[in-house]
Amino acid sequence: MKPIVARQNLVTAAVPDAGPTAAELDAIDREMPLILAEVDLLDAQIMTLDRPASELDVRRVRRARNRVMAARRELTNRTTGTVGGAA
Repeated sequence: MKPIVARQNLVTAAVPDAGPTAAELDAIDREMPLILAEVDLLDAQIMTLDRPASELDVRRVRRARNRVMAARRELTNRTTGTVGGAA
């Protein structure tokens, strides 16, 4: 019995898992304040899923949304001044 194998060359070479590049790590570091603000917003929203939102919960979610918007604004203002950034 003959084994059935593909006789074609691979279309793309297998890339070893080398982890993130320095540029990717820098991008993550730049976006970290936004990531943390979004995590805080998600935590605040999760706390209100299983019960009616109290006034404290409403304030907590509103403040978390404001922190997300401020972090997005800061990130956008920082990236528009660089080459290749959004205009």
